[in-house]
Amino acid sequence: MFIRSRSMNATRVVAGSFAAIILVGALLLTLPIASRDGQSAGFFTGLFTATSATCVTGLILADTWTQWTLFGQVVILAMIQLGGLGFMTVITLVSFALHRRIGLSERLIMVSTLNLNDLDGVVRMVRHALMGTFLMEGVGAVILSACMIPDFGVAGGIWRGVFHAVSAFCNAGFDLLGGKFGAFSSLAGYQDHPAVLLTIACLIVVGGLGFFVWEDILQKRSFRRLSVYSKMVLLMTGLLLLGGTAFFFVEEYGNPAVLGEMPLGQKLYNALFQSVTLRTAGFDAIGQGNLSDSSKAFSSILMLIGGSSGSTAGGLKTATVAVLLLALRSGLAGREQVTFRGRTIPYRRVLSAMTLALVMLLLFLVGSMVISTAEGLPYLDCAFEVASAMGTVGLTTGLTPTLSPFSQSLLILLMYTGRVGVLSFSIALMTRSRRGAKIRYPEMNVMIG
Repeated sequence: MFIRSRSMNATRVVAGSFAAIILVGALLLTLPIASRDGQSAGFFTGLFTATSATCVTGLILADTWTQWTLFGQVVILAMIQLGGLGFMTVITLVSFALHRRIGLSERLIMVSTLNLNDLDGVVRMVRHALMGTFLMEGVGAVILSACMIPDFGVAGGIWRGVFHAVSAFCNAGFDLLGGKFGAFSSLAGYQDHPAVLLTIACLIVVGGLGFFVWEDILQKRSFRRLSVYSKMVLLMTGLLLLGGTAFFFVEEYGNPAVLGEMPLGQKLYNALFQSVTLRTAGFDAIGQGNLSDSSKAFSSILMLIGGSSGSTAGGLKTATVAVLLLALRSGLAGREQVTFRGRTIPYRRVLSAMTLALVMLLLFLVGSMVISTAEGLPYLDCAFEVASAMGTVGLTTGLTPTLSPFSQSLLILLMYTGRVGVLSFSIALMTRSRRGAKIRYPEMNVMIG
């Protein structure tokens, strides 16, 4: 009970730390030095950009390169890194550097930040997560710099390589390519460059797997010896990536505005990249506004699912969806227990997965309808933007910059909710402790179906 109560307090700290980073970032981006024209971009634009960066989303009101100076870009990159790793994870890095002992409260906050179940080995996991993060970002930065130096020069290529490596690993979706390929172009200028797309895709996948899965792979070094949870995450991630690639390849194969004019090989790796970027990354290589309605609907589903728990990604999470599918299988088979590879998933976990899914679905449907009604726009396009915000993805059909301040404010709330976590955010607003029911009521029969 003590640990549970402290965990709830830790969850509040996590929610508050994200809010604090957003506020500080918004104020910094409001400064005239952050804008290229030397005039303040305004607090609302700064707030929207800061929320999107800290919540590693990628939705923007102004193109990152054409609007923000080097100072503004550095602020955005810092927020992306803090948002991707979690504020307390970065504070832990300082503690490591100072050789200071990590206390119980800090460990609980780490557990809440990484969405873990207990304190066992959390400090070691955070240490490995930090080392792995900087290693992967460094390798990605070297490869991307080599690819971009011919287009932007040595200094420009290296800066863009570093920025895009961090943005990709943290699943943020921010880019600095607007000056060469046009505002809001994202990675469209590199849709024929497999080295850039596949490097960013690898960073997205690794960042979205989750720190627990990293730790498990590092320790076990064999798929057979991995924990059941890690196997579930890897299998679900592989299924979503391959299924998404196949769907977009077939659906958009003949669409001249998307894949239709590309050679076969380019179609394949662009379909793969589209499937990967929907893991909550938000980089756009093919133009989301040109997708068919079926592709937009399927993309919305993938964006809501997101990455894995304890990762830089947002969304409902792959393991949560896997539990829901396993519960569906058990229900159709008439079994009371939900099992996976010879293990029973506790009822409370199944109920938590159902609760989180229903809350996200409700927010998604209501948010989409509100924006569609307020703006007088097609529901599907509005649903795409809402799914992108809630899943902290950042892909857009082009609507976000054109929406009214009311709808943009709603997107800010959805981005924050999606990053902090619907369930964690709800717990932060609840009472500190839960009491078991003192009265047990008689059962009643309800007709289902």
